[in-house]
Amino acid sequence: MSAQGYEELIILNRKLDELLERYNRLKSEVTDLKNGNDFLKGMLQNREEKMKELEMKYERVKLSGALLGEGENAHEAKRKITELVREIDKCVALLNR
Repeated sequence: MSAQGYEELIILNRKLDELLERYNRLKSEVTDLKNGNDFLKGMLQNREEKMKELEMKYERVKLSGALLGEGENAHEAKRKITELVREIDKCVALLNR
């Protein structure tokens, strides 16, 4: 093998090592990003569940305030009670079939 061919082989080996190092670094980065993404998805799901729970609590508080006759929520409470009574009536009718 000539000196020039040997130098080209050394250069190619060096470039190959650099590419492999870069590939491994990027592969590791992708793994870290996927793990971070999974973690953030879990956090988002937890936040959404917490938000739904808080919305339900808020509705209960609003309804209880309306039942006590506090402010403009009284009309909303009456409407909600009427809606619930209709729903119960439907269930009773289905049970009587």
